[in-house]
Amino acid sequence: MSKRHATEALEDLAGIGSPASKKSRLDDPRSGSSSIHENGDLGVAEGRQRNGTSRLGTAAQRDIEGDDDDDGFDDEPEERAPIRQAAPTEGYDDLYLDTIDRNVLDFDFEKLCSVSLSNINVYACLVCGRYYQGRGPKSHAYFHALDEGHHVFINMETQKVYVLPEGYEVKSRSLDDIKYVSDPRYTREEVAELDRKPKTAFTIGGKEYTPGFVGMNNIKENDYLNVVVQALSHVPPLRNFFLLEDFSSSPELVKRCSILFRKIWNPRAFKAHVSPHELLQEVSLRSNKRFTLTAQSDPVEFLSWFLNNLHLGLGGSKTKPGSSMIQRVFQGKLKVESQAITAKADAGDRLRFEEAAEVKVDVSRFLLLTLDLPPAPLFQDELEGNIIPQVALTTIMSKYDGVSAQEHLAHRRRYRLLHPLPPYLVLHVKRFSQNKFVSERNPTIVTFDARGLDVAPYVEPDPAHHRDPGEPIWYDLVANVVHEAVRARDDVGDSAEERKTWKVQLRDRARGDEWVVAQDLFVDKIQNELLYLGETYLQVWERRRAPPGPGKGKGKGR
Repeated sequence: MSKRHATEALEDLAGIGSPASKKSRLDDPRSGSSSIHENGDLGVAEGRQRNGTSRLGTAAQRDIEGDDDDDGFDDEPEERAPIRQAAPTEGYDDLYLDTIDRNVLDFDFEKLCSVSLSNINVYACLVCGRYYQGRGPKSHAYFHALDEGHHVFINMETQKVYVLPEGYEVKSRSLDDIKYVSDPRYTREEVAELDRKPKTAFTIGGKEYTPGFVGMNNIKENDYLNVVVQALSHVPPLRNFFLLEDFSSSPELVKRCSILFRKIWNPRAFKAHVSPHELLQEVSLRSNKRFTLTAQSDPVEFLSWFLNNLHLGLGGSKTKPGSSMIQRVFQGKLKVESQAITAKADAGDRLRFEEAAEVKVDVSRFLLLTLDLPPAPLFQDELEGNIIPQVALTTIMSKYDGVSAQEHLAHRRRYRLLHPLPPYLVLHVKRFSQNKFVSERNPTIVTFDARGLDVAPYVEPDPAHHRDPGEPIWYDLVANVVHEAVRARDDVGDSAEERKTWKVQLRDRARGDEWVVAQDLFVDKIQNELLYLGETYLQVWERRRAPPGPGKGKGKGR
């Protein structure tokens, strides 16, 4: 086959110089040139340099050779910093806002980056609802915007909305509903109307709900916390305090309790339930995993721990009474008379106080009162049916009449309430007893009237606070926590083991005497006459306001 003739003769190109050659890295010891010399490729490289073709023809070859030179002949541009905008481009103020999906937004979970698990500078993606840290060019939110094409993010602390990767802030009024759901805020006028006017709200899906009476998500076994939070959120002084005050510099437990209260009463929520996950994580941390979302606990134990830690978190003192809102709402005084049981006491009158023996009197403070149930009967009735015993609430409250004595170790004791009484009285009906072998439950039903509990017989007379000893002191029920025993199921069928579940009955003040029962996500109305049919375990009573005295003008006592 004949050779192909050149298109131009070499003599015609004699006066034309060769192009400037690119610096060769073959002599650079850092480029691994020894292997090139050993393989005999130096001549090829030199030949390319002489012919002005030292640049490699492919991107892969350039990557092998290393960094680009500054001689202007490199086809690879320099890496530039990403372009950041201080404001949206003119005419594109609402760019990407149509990609926001409000149905997936859930701000109830703990604010942790889904990649780094950090709680610092956390942003929520308004397209998928996930949390990411930062918004800089090397942040997780920035990479999420590039990888997934999700561009709108909200800062969970400042409530500012940004578009990434451009980085500018969005100031559209159409995002106000998202900011409000993320961090609800109330005015004093709005809080004052919570118990006066019944209000009905709707979710974005059109579901009707009543603010303050929403379900709480039971993640696994945290219904013991749900009922306590629901009950406390319906104590008006405590609720109003957490809804109105600024807790930005308070401990994390106080801040998370406040945000949960504000979400329970949110009239513009996207869904008709809330999740206590954020508060649960802080409770688990502060209690050294004594209270978790995976193990069932006792609501009374949690309430006692929760109130004491909120008291300390709000700046309360361990010695000075009434130093926080918690103590001003729930704390009362109790007189305790104690006498040693001597050997002369017979079995029948061990609890009879002896006149000659020394009686020790002490005054203690309490946040809740414990009531003891009578022992359940061991046998069946005449019709061979199981008896569910009943006892009146006033009967078991006789423990605090100052006459009935209780045996405690080697002492007999009797109790009586002292003035001033707390605005809210918390009663604990003791149903569970445990020994070395087994835990027992007392199924006795406690009967009561939700309107009108007279505690005057259980209070030491004090003319300075209550002039007429014969005048009743009325308390009305606010919340009633009920225990339910559920038969546990396994792969074979029902087992003998019982599982504890909890629900709470709440009074709707705005609608008069209407009551609502809430158990996890289930919320429904209940008749007043059916309140006491469950196994009452924890109750919150509100002291009825006394009518004004003569010469103080008109007023109404509830």
